[in-house]
Amino acid sequence: MAKKTGKRTWMNRHVNDPWVQRSQKDGYRSRASYKLLELDDRHRLLKPGRIVVDLGAAPGGWAQVAAARVRPNGLVVALDLLPMEPLEGVQVIQADFEEEAGLAALIAALPDGRADLVLSDLSPNISGVRVADQARSMGLAELARDLALEVLRPGGALVVKLFHGAGFDDWMAAARPLFGSLRVRKPEASRAESREVYAVAEDFRPA
Repeated sequence: MAKKTGKRTWMNRHVNDPWVQRSQKDGYRSRASYKLLELDDRHRLLKPGRIVVDLGAAPGGWAQVAAARVRPNGLVVALDLLPMEPLEGVQVIQADFEEEAGLAALIAALPDGRADLVLSDLSPNISGVRVADQARSMGLAELARDLALEVLRPGGALVVKLFHGAGFDDWMAAARPLFGSLRVRKPEASRAESREVYAVAEDFRPA
């Protein structure tokens, strides 16, 4: 009964969420679209012609925003384990970038194998065990950073979802020397009670 009650509470909050209602009105695939819109308005990450990688893309809220802002001549490569409905200007890859085949497919989709921006809104499946969930979320953030090191052009940028807690300071310390600028942002569309923030790393400086 408690599990059903929890699902019902989540659904009620989701349906009544003003950002969810706004996304439906504006034609966005998810409330997460507004997080990227705010980050981009502040940092000007999505410019016409840029090549963008979107990790954990389904259902496509971030890819939808990115594709609209990198037109014309830009490209978004969206990767997720889950299926995703097609979007104009987006190449969808259903694969796991942790596996060799998924990584190869991603790199093959990029012109000359390079990207100007890597986005990661990846989150683990929440177990409810805070220590385990934090470890998994930071593990995903580390994978996103490692991928960025492999595909970003010099001067490129990385946006990654992080959660305050164990591993957060270590992630920031490892990323800081790699970029000319590293800032932490909490978009207005992020739930106030959530520990979720976004690291915005700009001006990639490969060793």
